[in-house]
Amino acid sequence: MVYYWLHIIFIFVGSRFFWKNVHLESNLTRHRRVSILDCEAFRFMANSKYFYYMDLIRFEILFRSDMYKSTIKKGMFPVLGSQKIIYKKPLKRWNKFDITLVLEGWDDHWVYHRQVFKRNNEVYAIGITKVGFWKKHKIQDMREILLNSGVKKSEMVVSDDIITLFKNDYNIIKSTEA
Repeated sequence: MVYYWLHIIFIFVGSRFFWKNVHLESNLTRHRRVSILDCEAFRFMANSKYFYYMDLIRFEILFRSDMYKSTIKKGMFPVLGSQKIIYKKPLKRWNKFDITLVLEGWDDHWVYHRQVFKRNNEVYAIGITKVGFWKKHKIQDMREILLNSGVKKSEMVVSDDIITLFKNDYNIIKSTEA
């Protein structure tokens, strides 16, 4: 966990002082390498590390865009509503790979991203996330946040495939609580 927070601090400092700003609608790609600490049984990247890299690239676009000023600085905090991942092939120890964050769209409360893990232009895994911002015990209006963050489009409809992917999340929670 210490390594995670050190990495977040590195991204924050780099984003604020050294790296160029990025626009929220543009794709962001980072080049990575699977380290021995990322692996289970020292061979393949652990499932949890995919989510780790997905977190890091989401924080990077938050810190490197105007969204930081219109959310974190105003007391809003990002919350992950749900995330799904589809694995195609495992990434092996020492493999280089790219992770690309793609904005899929938004609705009233959530913004949806696709995060694609590629090696040699071949897809190894795809993660889909649903993220919102929380303040004073309630989810905030995503359209207003995006407008204040420099997004010019007033609407970007999320595909039916992604909406369907997250459709039953709350039903699962309710059935578990009963």
